[in-house]
Parts: sequence; structure tokens; C-alpha cells
Amino acid sequence: MNETESRPIVTEDHVREALKQVIDPELHVNIVDLGLIYLIDLRELPDQAPGVQAYIEMTMTSPMCPAGPQLVGGAKQHAGSVPGVVDVDVKVVMDPPWTPDRMTEDARDQLGMF
Repeated sequence: MNETESRPIVTEDHVREALKQVIDPELHVNIVDLGLIYLIDLRELPDQAPGVQAYIEMTMTSPMCPAGPQLVGGAKQHAGSVPGVVDVDVKVVMDPPWTPDRMTEDARDQLGMF
């Protein structure tokens, strides 16, 4: 078996599902359903062991979100737990600003928003 065949196949969906384990401590909804994840980009790391880097761009519900460091740390931890992900880079962006329109229907239901 060659090196490519021995690598776990990692998809954006695998990482997105792992990120659903990160729960906003104030709203009690996961960061994916809240619409805080803007980008998941899987990048090959040619000089390292087989695997990919998960580059994630995410935002917060407000620029001064007190849970920001906890959410970023959770995103790194859970994305890094996906088999085949050997590095995680999370960048917090504020453009475009987050609005409740980014939430899924599930998140709206959990928060009682109609």
C-alpha cells in the first residue's frame, strides 16, 4: 500500500460534523448551526506526516464575545480530532459581520426564534 492509500480521507463534512460538538456556552447551540463557521479549507501538508491541515475561518456573535477564546479552542480541539487532520488553523474574522440570518432552522428552533 502506498502513502496515499494509507491516508484517511478527510472531507469538509467530517470537519463540520466535528465542529458541531462545540457549543456556545451562552446560547447552548453549536457553532455550526449558529452560522459562526464561514470557511473550512483542507490543505495538504507536503513536509509533514500524511494528513491535512484544517484551515477554518469563523466569527463570533459580537466582536467582544466573552466566549471567543473558548469557542476557538473548542474548534481547534474538535477539528483536530478528525482522523487525518494533523494541524488546525483557526482564524477569527469579523467581515462579514454575523447576523441571526446565518443560523440554521434547528438553531432558531432551539432558541425559540420564529
